[in-house]
Amino acid sequence: MMTSSRSPTEPRAALHRVIGDELRARITDGRLPIGAPLPSEAELCREFSVSRGPVRQALAALRAEGIIAGSQGAVAHVVGSVPTQSMTSFLSFSEWAQSTHRRPGQRTVELARRAANEEVAAALSVPVGETVVEIIRLRLLDDVPVMVERTAFTLEAGRHLFDFDTDSGSIFAHLKGNGVELVAARHTFDAVTAAGLDAELLEVPDCTPLLRELRITSTGAGVPVEYSDDRYLPGKVTFTINNTAASGGNVIRLIPED
Repeated sequence: MMTSSRSPTEPRAALHRVIGDELRARITDGRLPIGAPLPSEAELCREFSVSRGPVRQALAALRAEGIIAGSQGAVAHVVGSVPTQSMTSFLSFSEWAQSTHRRPGQRTVELARRAANEEVAAALSVPVGETVVEIIRLRLLDDVPVMVERTAFTLEAGRHLFDFDTDSGSIFAHLKGNGVELVAARHTFDAVTAAGLDAELLEVPDCTPLLRELRITSTGAGVPVEYSDDRYLPGKVTFTINNTAASGGNVIRLIPED
């Protein structure tokens, strides 16, 4: 039996994370395989020495992730595995590339403070004309151009880029190391054609089809801090979306093409 090392006076959110992390570990290592019932709410309360509140929060999080199914108050069962690719690794091109055993690369075209235009201001929920930090980079896989990245950060987040070599690696890792919260993201996909700078950087003719991902990344409180317009060569990277009927949630993965 595992008991929580947290004291009864600690916040409920901390207890719910302890319980959720332990159940995820049991599912990942096979102690709770797909189809297996979870301990009942009463059993989890006894095991972790907590009230039903943190237990129900932990189970609700697992349901939302599509890992377990079963209504509140009933014994839940495992319906899926814990996702192997986290949101962080999806947000970070460098972390994702390394996880697929490819070598990420980048070349910075521009890094500047400038006034937010209407599109950037709407995405970051700031007034038009407010100073933001914008960067354009060419991203590479094994030295091959695959994506043009145009990103705007709020000034509070983006100011950290001016003391960082943006050709050296992951911007997200650097920002997180400086205390910038990058927790949730909304992704929109569409198709565009290469022209001008995009065509030049990707070394393709004008009008070449590109896959575009528009992303708004927010803090845990829902405050936008990053807006990115990423344009991929579709013959180099594909996207796979796995969704679960139990939760309606999605896990999005990038897959490099050989």
